[in-house]
Amino acid sequence: MAPIELTDLTLTADQAVARLHELTVIDVRTPGEYASGHLPDAHNIPLDRLDVALPALKTAAARGDLLVVCASGARSATACRSLAESGITATSLTGGTTAWTRLGHDTHRPAGARTAWSMERQVRLAAGALVLTGLLAGRRWKATRLLSAGVASGLVFSAVTDTCGMARVLAKLPHNQPKATDLDATLAALTG
Repeated sequence: MAPIELTDLTLTADQAVARLHELTVIDVRTPGEYASGHLPDAHNIPLDRLDVALPALKTAAARGDLLVVCASGARSATACRSLAESGITATSLTGGTTAWTRLGHDTHRPAGARTAWSMERQVRLAAGALVLTGLLAGRRWKATRLLSAGVASGLVFSAVTDTCGMARVLAKLPHNQPKATDLDATLAALTG
C-alpha cells in the first residue's frame, strides 16, 4: 500500500488504522468523552485547551504526523485549522470516533473512568430541556416562548455554520474539564 500524503488534511478510519503506529493521536473531545472510549494511545487535549498545548504539539509535530480526533470530525477540523494558524500541520480523522467504532476498530478506556455523555448528547439534552421549558412556561407567561425560539434559532445557526455555541458553554462545565494534572501529564508525554 502506498503511503498516504497528509497534505489532504483528512484520513478515513481505515487509512488511519493502517498508520496508527506512526501517528501521534490528539483527541480534542472533553475528558468525559475521551474516557468513554478513544483511539489507542490517543492524548486528550480538549479543544478549548489547545492554545495551552501549542508548544507541546509543535514538539510532537516535529517528530511525526499529528492526527486530530473528535466524535464526528467537526471539532478536529476546527483544531486543525487553529493549529495551521500556529504553523503546525495536522490531519483530521474523517467521521471521528463515531466512524472509527462503527467500522469495528479498537478503542481504549482508562481503567476506572466513568462514562460521560458525548457532547452531542449533552447539547441535545440541554436544547430539548430549554425548548420544553419555554413551551411549558409559555402556557402561563407568553414571553417565555422566546426561550424556545432563541434555542431553535441557535440550532439553525449551529447547523448552517457548523459551529455550536451551546457545546462551547457545556464544555466549560466541571465534568467536561480535564484535571490540571491530567493535562500536565499529557503535555509532558508529548514533549518527552
